Amino acid sequence: MKYINKLLLGAVAVFFMASCVEDSLLDYRVDKPGSVVQQEYLNEYDVLKSYVDRSASPDFKLGAGVSLNAFNEKGLVYSHISSNFDEVTAGYAMKHGAIVQDNGSMDFAGVEKFVAAAEEAGVTIYGHTLAWHANQNAEYLNGIIAPIKIPGTGGPSWEVLTEIDFEDDDASNYSLAGADATFSDHDGGRALSIVNPSKTENDWNVQLFVTFPQETVEGQQYRLTMDVKAANDGVSYPTQAHRSPGAYKHWNFFGSISPTTEWSEIVVETMIDASTSECTTIAFNLGHNVTTYEFDNIKVEWLNPEGSGPSWDVVSENNFESDNASNYQGNSNAIMSFTADGTGAEGNGRALKIVNESVRANDWDCQFFFTFPEATEVGQKYILEMDVRADADVSVPTQAHTVPYAYKHWDFFGQVAFTSEWTHFVKETVIADNTSGCTTIAFNLGANATNYYFDNIVVKWYNEEGGGQIIEMTPEEKQDTITSELDRWIAGMMEVSKDYVHAWDVVNEPMDDGNPYELKTGIGNDNLPADHFYWQDYLGKDYAVEAFNMAVQYGSAEDKLFINDYNLEYNLDKCKGLIAYVEYIESKGARVDGIGTQMHINTGSDKDKIVEMFQLLAASGKLIKISELDIGIAGGVKTTEATEEDLQAQAEMYQFVVEKYLELIPANQQYGITAWSPLDSPDDSSWRAGEPIGLWNEGYYRKPAYAGFADGLSVE
Repeated sequence: MKYINKLLLGAVAVFFMASCVEDSLLDYRVDKPGSVVQQEYLNEYDVLKSYVDRSASPDFKLGAGVSLNAFNEKGLVYSHISSNFDEVTAGYAMKHGAIVQDNGSMDFAGVEKFVAAAEEAGVTIYGHTLAWHANQNAEYLNGIIAPIKIPGTGGPSWEVLTEIDFEDDDASNYSLAGADATFSDHDGGRALSIVNPSKTENDWNVQLFVTFPQETVEGQQYRLTMDVKAANDGVSYPTQAHRSPGAYKHWNFFGSISPTTEWSEIVVETMIDASTSECTTIAFNLGHNVTTYEFDNIKVEWLNPEGSGPSWDVVSENNFESDNASNYQGNSNAIMSFTADGTGAEGNGRALKIVNESVRANDWDCQFFFTFPEATEVGQKYILEMDVRADADVSVPTQAHTVPYAYKHWDFFGQVAFTSEWTHFVKETVIADNTSGCTTIAFNLGANATNYYFDNIVVKWYNEEGGGQIIEMTPEEKQDTITSELDRWIAGMMEVSKDYVHAWDVVNEPMDDGNPYELKTGIGNDNLPADHFYWQDYLGKDYAVEAFNMAVQYGSAEDKLFINDYNLEYNLDKCKGLIAYVEYIESKGARVDGIGTQMHINTGSDKDKIVEMFQLLAASGKLIKISELDIGIAGGVKTTEATEEDLQAQAEMYQFVVEKYLELIPANQQYGITAWSPLDSPDDSSWRAGEPIGLWNEGYYRKPAYAGFADGLSVE
């Protein structure tokens, strides 16, 4: 029996545990509590989906949001949902963040089980969601476009954490307690001068604090460097470790400092242990010396084991195991070939053989050129390293050329001695004016009629900041990478679900709340949640065009493809902006079948705006879906605080929304309605926690909202 009750709620006492479920697939009976004796009308209702008028809208889908894992268990959730709804939407488990692992692999095991369970239950699946900014594996996505760091070959380096030269009034990294300070002259600049006129009870009654930005960590090495002076001899003062100025941790940080009456440089290194870890401040205890202290050029450094210490970086090399001759050549008198495999230096691989057939008038008439990409600069240090031999004992000079044949200086790396045995040659040189601006070493081979052999040539330069190289992707490279990743993601999801899932939330929540005709962006937001990644920031406005085209490419011909957003009933400009974006997407050749409106509203929501939203959506000509309907109590009233009047108002609002959808959206545009939270939200939920937003309470008892929803579906 389909009992149509127009909510005689004013005549009855309404409680959230209003009636037990009567669902055709459930094989259990729940006794009615005494408080619902007057609520017999709720028991007269049939399962919810029976109220859909299939003759008017044969394709209408009454949907529910579900936990994929709970549904897959085929227990109470499975039976309850299957009895009352036509379609299910996974709340999280079909999203990028749930599927894509940190290494980029995709785990679809849960989705495959979900598809099988839904098919067995006879309910369809609405795919949610393909392109969204939230619930993404943002760590992985950001990682694939992160700068590439090529480590340098240098060792640990001292990195400056704080420096104070007192040449300006910036005191952000030092402070003083218990005394006053002035500035004095030192080495053409100024120094900090602190007068302690009398001995204090404790040496820490007068303290100079020097701070640095990062906390010390056990096992790190720190170095303190500074220029110090005192007005009289015999002065000594300890250093304490503080977490912050005044937050004492340990009595000894860098030991005691003993200045003299002349300026001297103090350099002290210390290894951080448990007693000095988690500190950002050195405290100089000055209270026990009656004197004038002076400080200048204070510097605190830490030894970074992965730092950018000096290194010899390779700028050009060739072992002649391939035919790549991009960094060497010979002139017409240098006849080049390769030796047989196994005849190179130390019997490995092959070597380059150069034949000079006769003694030339000038040694440079037979030349071999070895090049490197960056021109030398004055003061740089270079090393030439190689294995050489010849059929005769000879010596050849090396010239510096700006490019091959463009001579600059007669000596670059000195003379190279060749013997009949392989010899390892290593020569370091410092670039001067006469060898600067050069990219080529010229070996002058013409003075000797012999065969020369070269192997394993390496040119290196001494990099003072040899921390390697950081390579940033260009915007175009990032766009290509992210487009490929979106393609891989959508293709993967479609592959496991396309045989059964034929409706998709392709693009979710694209429009900006503050600028409702523009797309959301993460640019400029330094506090993005860890799971946020904005595809549109890399692919531009056409990211949705790409997503819809990919959904068509990898899905099935009968799929219905939606764009979806929230607050469309609250911000009508956002609704208009979304419709305009759909028009843009289609102008670029993509197909959009429908628009989804999330309606996370409450009993105080503006009904006039809800009506206008439906009218705007209907005018788009698209399929329209209420994709995530749930209704709370105005003011965020919790379940435990909801009154009879609150629950009546909720039931009336559910009925109003459903009725207006069926009234204002033409039947051929009605995709359906999804109850996003069929049950009231638990206190520990991540969604509207503790709010009575459901059609059932947490104990699966029907609420007045159930009657409101059913009556809305039954409107004639």
